[in-house]
Amino acid sequence: MPSVQRTCLECDEKLLGRADKKFCSDQCRNAYNNRNNSDANNLVRNINNALRKNRRILVEACPEEKTKTTRDRLLQKGFSFKYFTNTYETKAGIVYHFCYEMGYLPLDNDEVLIVKREKKE
Repeated sequence: MPSVQRTCLECDEKLLGRADKKFCSDQCRNAYNNRNNSDANNLVRNINNALRKNRRILVEACPEEKTKTTRDRLLQKGFSFKYFTNTYETKAGIVYHFCYEMGYLPLDNDEVLIVKREKKE
């Protein structure tokens, strides 16, 4: 039975060695995987960057345990209200949005209450 000529999935070089080998080198394997995963990686990277930026803005705006600011001030610093890590709903039904340990609550008149999550030890 003649053997089928196998080639590298990245560069089409002839493969020698194991029957299940797919790439001729680590460089080709890395290049192939990086190219195939780049869209997903870019999306995750961009979201993580937005979350870190939001957290940094909240930390700068709230040196104490809680403070009030305006929605416009946060937006001017580049805050994006569409990115947050989780929400917390109080027993009264008030919903806080959190970027890691930093949270915010939209109030009336475009004010925003910024809070730090209490550390549970």
